[in-house]
Amino acid sequence: MRGVNADSRTTPPTAVGRLAVPAGILAAVAGAFAYVGAVDPNEPGHYPVCPLLRLTGLYCPGCGGLRSAHAFVHGDLTTALHDNALAVVAYLAFAVVWTVWVVRAARGRPLRIGLGPLRMWSLGALVLVFTVVRNLPSGGWLHP
Repeated sequence: MRGVNADSRTTPPTAVGRLAVPAGILAAVAGAFAYVGAVDPNEPGHYPVCPLLRLTGLYCPGCGGLRSAHAFVHGDLTTALHDNALAVVAYLAFAVVWTVWVVRAARGRPLRIGLGPLRMWSLGALVLVFTVVRNLPSGGWLHP
């Protein structure tokens, strides 16, 4: 190879090396869930109040997410869905994407998530509809 020093070549990462980043991400997420599971967000004073809720009285798409995570960690899926159904869907989506990432990394293939404009706009519309419906009087069942 012209212009490349033989000493500067790198060897391909091993399976352990390829799994280091997904393992680190899992450790961070597990640590966050462990903290929220141990420190109850239903008790006042542990976490800040949502600024949008405080200023306007409107629920943002994330309102109730910590209470949902707390219930999820404790195995109370019904309460988790009541506190923030969108967050529960996001927890499960993360688990699926992370699993696919680990399998692909173990095989030496990169993770490629091809979310084109249509899917991104659809995801944005879903979050917007969720936010609007949970703030309507008829959407009281989506209040945290």
